Amino acid sequence: MDISKEFVFSDKIRKKYLKTERGLEIPFKEVSLENGEKILLYDTSGEYFDNKNPEIKKVRKEWISNRERMTQMAFARKGIVTEEMEFVAKREDTTPEFVRKEVASGRAIIPSNINHPEIEPMIIGSKFLVKINANIGSSAIVVDEEMELMKMKVSIISGADTVMDLSTGGNLKKIREKILRASCVPVGTVPIYEAFERAKRKIEKLDFPLFKDVLIEQAEQGVDYFTIHAGILKSHIEKALKRTTGIVSRGGSIMASYICSSGKENFLYTNFGEILDILEKYDVAISLGDGLRPGSIADANDEAQFAELKTLGELTKVAWEKNVQVMIEGPGHIPLNLIAENMTLEERYCFGAPFYTLGPLVTDIGAGRDHITSAIGGALIASLGASMLCYVTPKEHLGLPNLNDVKEGIYAHKIAAHAADVARGNKMALNWDLLMSEARRDFRWEDQFALSLDPQLSRKLFEEGGKNREKGEDFCTMCGPDYCPMKITKRLKKVQNHTLT
Repeated sequence: MDISKEFVFSDKIRKKYLKTERGLEIPFKEVSLENGEKILLYDTSGEYFDNKNPEIKKVRKEWISNRERMTQMAFARKGIVTEEMEFVAKREDTTPEFVRKEVASGRAIIPSNINHPEIEPMIIGSKFLVKINANIGSSAIVVDEEMELMKMKVSIISGADTVMDLSTGGNLKKIREKILRASCVPVGTVPIYEAFERAKRKIEKLDFPLFKDVLIEQAEQGVDYFTIHAGILKSHIEKALKRTTGIVSRGGSIMASYICSSGKENFLYTNFGEILDILEKYDVAISLGDGLRPGSIADANDEAQFAELKTLGELTKVAWEKNVQVMIEGPGHIPLNLIAENMTLEERYCFGAPFYTLGPLVTDIGAGRDHITSAIGGALIASLGASMLCYVTPKEHLGLPNLNDVKEGIYAHKIAAHAADVARGNKMALNWDLLMSEARRDFRWEDQFALSLDPQLSRKLFEEGGKNREKGEDFCTMCGPDYCPMKITKRLKKVQNHTLT
């Protein structure tokens, strides 16, 4: 598939680079409007925007080679502004010093493995734009390496800020290598999946030395953040098994099985210090996994979920002592009235570390449209302070998503993230909405297409009614020429102006 044919942009949208004081080139999408105004939009599309370059540039290669090996948090705590910090500051329309302080405090992270020079740095934190992650990866029964690579590219062009390779079938190392070398956004994984595969999917063969080998190998490849389910403990299992849906996290269920079969404590918890040593060496961020997230509304905000959350807070402090960047994974299935409690307790128990949530899904009956149930909850929790949303596709609970499912999941969650940015008063988001409103008011259709999240789709839907409308007429087929409130409002303004004069 030719990516450029999948995403057709008008002449109104082009790639634009702004330079920082050090001369770093920061990518944006520049939208030129009919009234002469221009707006710069945050851009994740990398070199897939025009599909002209077969290889991804190693943006960070020289930065990494010319400095001491430390984590972004270590640099920040020493008062050093790295190139990555300067890069994201320009993207977020803030100062490098503000970025440095947020990273130093642990309230924000810049996932950036020293062995992944291809990425364009991004930041995850409550004081920045809300980000979204797209999950890709093969399953144990569906393996198509090229399709997963295509999903990754489509995810990035559609607006994903990070991708996670959750592959559990096929040549895992080969799939991951292809994704890493072609990704201009940070890549995350769940290493326990590969450890379980190497153990031939037999819990009795799973142990920490095997997991450690996987961790080192993936860090060497360039994975930027690991989801590690170190917070699920022996004392939590009984609470979780009393639930309506029990344990719904794959990683959580694997570690619970290990605990129950061996009678031992979670080896990710007991060996956490050694795990951090590896992460610190490569500057891999840790996403502390919610192995006990609720998988149904009936289990929301229960004792098991919050017991694990408290443990994640304890582990956060330990990680920060070694300058390892941390974010906290969150639920899950949560009704709207209980979402705020999740945000409040995460900030309290985990000391303001970025919150990365799956949804939450606000109802259990959305099968086939769970990208909507997830986006609703995601918009609310992000408006309250969550930093990144993990997308859910229409296939959630039903099967492995295809390309269209990936796109639908991303756009639903980009809308949720943007809605939260507006609610949080982000100037970039508010200005984008204002320009769209003005374009609607003035019947500037081409500007509306260009300013929409998915220009290709908005144009297509508009043109479907073209046979009932002459070209250039200032109405759509919803209201027609005589019931259009925008046209009526214009006439009212003329009448009012005439009366006043």
